[in-house]
Amino acid sequence: MTEQFLESLSSSAGICHPDCVRASNEQEDYDASQSAALVAVSLISSARVILKLDNEFTEYSAQFLVDNAGKEEVEGEMDQQRSQVNLRNLLQYMVENVWIKREDRQGEMDQQRPHLTVKDCFEFAFKKGLPLSQHWAHVGCTFKAPPFACQIPRVPMKGQVIEAADLDEGLKLCRQQPVGARLHVFSPEFDLVGEEGIYDGPSGDGSRYVGLRDAIIVEFDKREGKNLVTVQILYKKKTSFVKVSGKSMILPLIGDDGSQVTEPTCLLVDFCVPRLSIN
Repeated sequence: MTEQFLESLSSSAGICHPDCVRASNEQEDYDASQSAALVAVSLISSARVILKLDNEFTEYSAQFLVDNAGKEEVEGEMDQQRSQVNLRNLLQYMVENVWIKREDRQGEMDQQRPHLTVKDCFEFAFKKGLPLSQHWAHVGCTFKAPPFACQIPRVPMKGQVIEAADLDEGLKLCRQQPVGARLHVFSPEFDLVGEEGIYDGPSGDGSRYVGLRDAIIVEFDKREGKNLVTVQILYKKKTSFVKVSGKSMILPLIGDDGSQVTEPTCLLVDFCVPRLSIN
């Protein structure tokens, strides 16, 4: 029954329930936990290919991290065979979690969910492993994972989180693998930069601080004496590559969402990578 359950998950990968589609359309531009989880699994997948732990880029489940990382866990709960995969338990799960009003279910999940960082996601993956993306719900799924989800196989992930104190150290890490970071985003400057432009941060009194957004540093170079850092970032539900000035500084300020910059800082901060063990 477990194998049939996994086959059904794989065959339905990428298919969204109407409730999930509706929730995605209603969702605001940015979900911190989803963004952190997506960056974390991408960096882990890249590191595994570089170390030849995977023969090809393998997608691991970001939603597994959103559902589980950062929560207070009953000791060993995820590793216990709490519920067998059988028709009766499947039907019970459908009755209790699917055939109810979406608003009630979504409100309950929002109350339970912490705000994750990329570092949180790395640490949880190293502790519990990760399932393949096709064996877990899609990112943004509004349905609670069933108790028998503990039987879904996970790939062990051994390693540690390596952090860099500043951009120079972060770029040194980038010589070995892509690096996670967060970018201070300002509007309308970031909206207008395009693929060929350079994002320099705020340009005047009309600038609005949007907040920090998770990103992946994929390469860096110098142009006309400037350090340019190319990042991959999910912004307004679209993934793009943007060149960021490595030397631009911003002053203390408060964003519309309550986020704060308390001291002068570079546009890119909070650098980290998953240092995987091959043993």
